[in-house]
Amino acid sequence: MAIQRMDNVGIVVDDMEAAIAFFTELGMELEGEAQVEGPWADRTVGLDGVRCDIAMLRTPDGHSRLELAKYRAPAAIDAGQQDRSHNTLGMHRVMFAVDDIEDTVARLRSHGAELVGGVARYEDSYLLCYVRGPEGIFVGLAQQLG
Repeated sequence: MAIQRMDNVGIVVDDMEAAIAFFTELGMELEGEAQVEGPWADRTVGLDGVRCDIAMLRTPDGHSRLELAKYRAPAAIDAGQQDRSHNTLGMHRVMFAVDDIEDTVARLRSHGAELVGGVARYEDSYLLCYVRGPEGIFVGLAQQLG
């Protein structure tokens, strides 16, 4: 077997508090926060002098995790992700299944989320949308119908 599971998705953020508030509003649970630094961290990410705050959040079912990272050193680089469209090479998104897509979008708006397009219906199966969250992160929402 090549892999056992997908452990987490990592996202670099500038405003850790806002990112945690956004993802906890979505329904994720904060598992913990820590600071990462030292030779092992430098070697892992290929940077020198890494000092990074991390927060680990998990989905309510406990199967998926999101790691938020705020670099203290070296400084994070703004690659202009906030203004890029979804079809940009290398662009990513995180998709979540939700119970009520309209309610979820409304709650996330209070944390700065903006709909990328609109809520769309895929056949009789799903309501789908993308919102742009903190740091320009694309967050997909899917509500199963029926």
